[in-house]
Amino acid sequence: MIRRIIIDGDACPVTDDIIRITEGTGIFVLIIRSVNHFSLKEYPDHVSTTYVDHGVDSVDFRIVKLTTADDIVVTQDYGLASLIINKAKHVVHHLAYEYTSQNIEQLLTQRHISAQVRQQGGRTKGPKKLTSEDHEAFSIFFKNLINEQSS
Repeated sequence: MIRRIIIDGDACPVTDDIIRITEGTGIFVLIIRSVNHFSLKEYPDHVSTTYVDHGVDSVDFRIVKLTTADDIVVTQDYGLASLIINKAKHVVHHLAYEYTSQNIEQLLTQRHISAQVRQQGGRTKGPKKLTSEDHEAFSIFFKNLINEQSS
């Protein structure tokens, strides 16, 4: 049974979707952010925010430390996903897919190749802004994931 969702909150475009979906389910949401992304936004009672130092991987280290086998972690960071893929119940991306041992190697390889291109002065495209269709696809995916764990 899922008791907690941990969100890599510095750049998660589906935070509000997750909060809406989990309201009234008994599932707690923990948003981990660096102090550079401090917000006064108020959230419902089932949501809490933890702020960490602004170090390069401070958020990632905190998420690794806090993640348990009953958690779902939401991140777009392939490196973080690879560290917790065998620790969390599920590790998911905001584009509505789950990180698995089958896809993480390819994702890390793509990230490495893109980094090499940038180091050599090349340009790579950044992520596109999420559309309403992307939010809907994530919502359906996430609701199904939660419902699978509840039954």
